[in-house]
Amino acid sequence: MAEFITKITMIKPDDWHVHLREDKILKKVVNYTGTFYKRAIIMPNLNNPITNCSQAISYRNQILRAMNSNCIFQPLMTCYLNRFTIPEELEIGFFKKIFIAAKLYPNCSTTNSKTNIKKIDHIAHILERMEKIGMPLLIHGEEINKNIDIYDKEAMFIENTLKPLRKNFSKLKIVLEHITTKESVEYIKSKNAKYLCATITPHHLMLNRNHMFSGGIQPYLYCLPILKRDIHRKALRKVIASGDKHFFLGSDSAPHLHKNKINIFGYSGIFNASSSLLCYVTIFEKMGALKHLQSFCSENGPKFYNIPVNKETITLVKKPYKIPKQINVGKDVIIPFLSGKILNWSLET
Repeated sequence: MAEFITKITMIKPDDWHVHLREDKILKKVVNYTGTFYKRAIIMPNLNNPITNCSQAISYRNQILRAMNSNCIFQPLMTCYLNRFTIPEELEIGFFKKIFIAAKLYPNCSTTNSKTNIKKIDHIAHILERMEKIGMPLLIHGEEINKNIDIYDKEAMFIENTLKPLRKNFSKLKIVLEHITTKESVEYIKSKNAKYLCATITPHHLMLNRNHMFSGGIQPYLYCLPILKRDIHRKALRKVIASGDKHFFLGSDSAPHLHKNKINIFGYSGIFNASSSLLCYVTIFEKMGALKHLQSFCSENGPKFYNIPVNKETITLVKKPYKIPKQINVGKDVIIPFLSGKILNWSLET
């Protein structure tokens, strides 16, 4: 049952999974994230991935230079793991607060992910160091075996990789990012939230795989992990509506130029930074679960990462908000999630 609330003031949220890209795309998209979120974990899978401290500092400075002057925003940087990652570099970066976490992309699992990590054993020495110092591991949790059905890759990752990983590194802090299945929900909520949590995107909460083919192929709904059956979407919605502390906001906003989405080999990724928080509010309201909105958006993430909850607040009002049809980037465009559609919530100005 919908809740009859017309105004919400809440602790300003953080986005625990964002892609900002580089150069002209970065300059266009970063302020959407900065408008709604105080902090965001920045993904390191650039064309030239962020693999050391100096690269992270340089990229963080690029992000801050691209922010509007009236926007107070903190980018939280991550290290892109590969077989050549130096554990000492990770440790230095973590203790100097250059890196908040390290990101594991199984080899060729998504955009810019040629990591050469085909088995978790390849980086056991790195994970051992991370466990020792308390550095979180962020995982794109899909098996890369091409013989596994794309709709089963996340569930198989839990069985084949995550369970053995946690058996060997029981105190390694892990975020299974952008989960999409009931198998992930059930596995994660049964564990100790101190060491294992998950992020959930707005598009995986709002849509199922039918939407990708409604009226024809919908390339702007193509992301990885791919949208699943509705039984999985319902499992995601149910667990966040319960207030479970294992789960928190991670939009996985991932911009691509129109020419790269509409292509023979279209890129995966959904850009939702212009509407992600408003989508989450809409979802929680529809489920009658607004009492759990603040913990999901603003409290569970900081608790897992052992950092303070934000002191600032943000106010949302029951007022129509029209999502931009497109965002101009030079001679090209980015088409945002729910392009041109109207949501019932807006940011109070």
